[in-house]
Amino acid sequence: MACYNNTASLAATLLAFALTFQACLAGRRLTALVQEPAITMKYHKGALLSGPIAVNFIWYGDFSAPQRAAITDFVSSLTAAAPAAAQPEPSVATWFKTARRYYASSKVPFPALRLGSHAVDRNCSLGRRLTERDLLRLAARGAPSRAINLVLTAADVAVDGFCESRCGTHGASPRSRSGRFAYVWVGNPASQCPGQCAWPFHQPVYGPQAAPLTPPNGDVGVDGMVISLASMLVGTVTNPFGNGFYYQEGSADAPLEAATACAGVYGKGAYPGYAGSLLVDQASGASFNANGAHGRKYLVPALVDLDTSSCATLV
Repeated sequence: MACYNNTASLAATLLAFALTFQACLAGRRLTALVQEPAITMKYHKGALLSGPIAVNFIWYGDFSAPQRAAITDFVSSLTAAAPAAAQPEPSVATWFKTARRYYASSKVPFPALRLGSHAVDRNCSLGRRLTERDLLRLAARGAPSRAINLVLTAADVAVDGFCESRCGTHGASPRSRSGRFAYVWVGNPASQCPGQCAWPFHQPVYGPQAAPLTPPNGDVGVDGMVISLASMLVGTVTNPFGNGFYYQEGSADAPLEAATACAGVYGKGAYPGYAGSLLVDQASGASFNANGAHGRKYLVPALVDLDTSSCATLV
């Protein structure tokens, strides 16, 4: 297993705890009281993804058709084939352009993501409690190279560290003759830890107990998954093998990536316990900050802007 898998998990830990009001772990402060420190992302000269990259889905456990569609449409919003005109501003496509700027500074061509294959394991062939090794085994069911393989676990599937220290993670397969793939794992937190991994669509476990926001796709678990998936996908693109772009603060075992450095920030004016100023759909009352493919609306995390060394939001 790639050595970076553990550090990616630790970075994802920061996201989980920030969502439960432990925002100090991600270096966040009340902006009205303390000036935010610069977040200086450094390129560590490692390999980055480039060229055509297939994003393959491994659905582990029982997902409904609407749940799969909401997540697939989010990934579709990031692909090279997604028509920009179909995503009114602010859009997922514009949000993803922040990751493109990282590649401009590295002089590596930005990868062209495309939708790949779907594999469904509804009966949970590896059981309903998974280890890190199991996640890699599942990820290997996708393409062996030039791929990001997404392992998506259902609400009744437990994964080591899920809820306790992370909402998702990313890593890479070992080098082999057939090539190497990157992978992302995200779990559905609806029944296990919505207060940790689905905030702000659920009340947090700790901190101020403000009313939760209405999720844009009508599913607390899936909309929470999209937040984690967005964070891990950007981490995969900008730091696929552990030696790409990251910001070192404190422990050498927990580098912060483009999204995890901004954990808990979704709109302007965000502070611990408050997601920031967001858009509200007049028909459903749902909160969002990005329009996606096929008329979808999503909530995506702020990303570190290389030009300003600060967390950039869409709204």
